[in-house]
Amino acid sequence: MAVADLSQIVKAYDVRGVVPDQWDESLAALFGAAFAQVTGAAAIVVGHDMRPSSPGLSRAFARGAADRGVDVTEIGLCSTDQLYYASGALNLPGAMFTASHNPAQYNGIKLCRAGAAPVGQDTGLADIRHLVEQWLQSGAPEPVAQPGTLSSRETLEDYAAHLRSLVDLTSIRPLKVVVDAGNGMGGHTVPTVFAGLPLTLVPMYFELDGTFPNHEANPLDPANLVDLQKRVPLEGADLGIAFDGDADRCFVVDENGDPVSPSAVTALVAARELARHGGKGTIIHNLITSRTVPEVVKENGGTPVRTRVGHSFIKAEMATSGAIFGGEHSAHYYFKDFWNADTGMLAALHVLAALGGQQGPLSALVAQYDRYAGSGEINSTVVDQSARLAAIRAAYEGRADVTLDDLDGLTVAAADWWFNVRPSNTEPLLRLNAEAKDEATMTKIRDEALAIIRA
Repeated sequence: MAVADLSQIVKAYDVRGVVPDQWDESLAALFGAAFAQVTGAAAIVVGHDMRPSSPGLSRAFARGAADRGVDVTEIGLCSTDQLYYASGALNLPGAMFTASHNPAQYNGIKLCRAGAAPVGQDTGLADIRHLVEQWLQSGAPEPVAQPGTLSSRETLEDYAAHLRSLVDLTSIRPLKVVVDAGNGMGGHTVPTVFAGLPLTLVPMYFELDGTFPNHEANPLDPANLVDLQKRVPLEGADLGIAFDGDADRCFVVDENGDPVSPSAVTALVAARELARHGGKGTIIHNLITSRTVPEVVKENGGTPVRTRVGHSFIKAEMATSGAIFGGEHSAHYYFKDFWNADTGMLAALHVLAALGGQQGPLSALVAQYDRYAGSGEINSTVVDQSARLAAIRAAYEGRADVTLDDLDGLTVAAADWWFNVRPSNTEPLLRLNAEAKDEATMTKIRDEALAIIRA
């Protein structure tokens, strides 16, 4: 491999790139050594997804860490939230080898400190990159005299038991649920988590296959939900659940096959978590979730806190505010009882418990959590991001009925509508999200904003 360009693969929150073109096992070993040095840990835990390159990269990283004197517990095949579970339960820093929903030729590493605390650019990732770059120039350091050990440990049963201890599903009415694992890690975790519950499971694409033969494991793209949406009414099922490749995000469709907005799932889970905590607590939501979320939080006695988009911001805010739950419109759900980490599986269990705890269909249950018309995220390629943002500001600034704020990009809000425009960090894009009390207002606001963005 040519000397790697780490600026291409070390992202804001993780490492990600094409294997072997951008990175390979020799580089993974250096990342393992650097992770050991930066965390200063005596022991770490490592896991991986089902991609063809994952076992080799994961083992190379483990050896690199062991060469620095660190004892490594390998938990083998796991979902990302299962690795977070291991990091939390064992109180060890962790590394998860996955490229989540990216195509098969990609792989990556999600890193955390003990207790599943996130590692991003400002919390160790920049230091790790700096060390690896040094070693690529000067050669890797010699292994220490007393290298660490590699041992394996099974965590799936313990992970499942922990999740089931947080949501009581034993007394729900029997439900039929179709799960699309997208050939990703949900196929590994769902059978164990659902075992013994009053659920009839209809599995789709549970074979672990990192080449994704059926569809991309990215349920955020509507094309990848189509199979599930058809299957649910065909089976007469109560709902459908889709997981992404590393099974840390979950998407829900109702009994008719209609997608349930992640904002509605956030509001539903928020109401349940507040009830579990005596009607008190802080709930985090990012600024593109529906206005329904802060409304439901207040109605249930909680305190909503609005954050920027991005899991490092949510996790940081969870920690500083002591929040009990956080949700993002990208279907990441964060729980205080899960070391502030995100777990799609726990969110799915909450939806199953809520549905099974009453007699109506899911479409009726979620209607109360879906009160507005939303545009979804619309991307526009622009030459000059800041000039287009300035043009939007000029168009709305000074209007008596409108407020503007700059928490993340620009949010323009009125009594019965709002929109947010924020720049992509990695591409020449502006991302628009709009919401209003009804479809006609939303369409008008959306089109006004797009006309300025694309002028």
